[in-house]
Amino acid sequence: MTRATPRAGGRLALRTRPDARSRAPLRSQELLSFAAVGLLAYATDLALFTWLRGPMALDPLTAKALSFLAGCTVAYAGNALGTYRDRAGGTPWRRYAAFFAVNAAGALVQLLCLTVSHYVLGFTSQRADTVSGAGIGMALATILRFWGTRTWVFRSEGRVGSWTG
Repeated sequence: MTRATPRAGGRLALRTRPDARSRAPLRSQELLSFAAVGLLAYATDLALFTWLRGPMALDPLTAKALSFLAGCTVAYAGNALGTYRDRAGGTPWRRYAAFFAVNAAGALVQLLCLTVSHYVLGFTSQRADTVSGAGIGMALATILRFWGTRTWVFRSEGRVGSWTG
């Protein structure tokens, strides 16, 4: 598909957009790369949290805050150097701050799911907490993180429209 876009001086430039069939493999590759980076970041978060709570004997909130920061840093590095290495956009510090904000929003989604399940709906078992926080909450947070990372952190300079269409 070809689309006319305005240029400086009022001239129009023709920009060719690939059709949906040619974009599909790129999207699945992007999703797989994003998921692989996310798994590595999750493993980092979990391992560091376990170590900080166990041998280091830190309180749970301090341990989680430190492991979350480490997981975010691993995820940012993996996405910046891997998944979205071909995209520019702002300074690395601005991108990291935006990335951290997107990940903090994802963490809030997980906490909100857990809060609603545990305190509003009354599902107080450990299994219910795991399903709501680490299951449903993680799934919703991952969708938010993928969209936010792609939209606000690693924007494609020439992209027209959203990633969905």
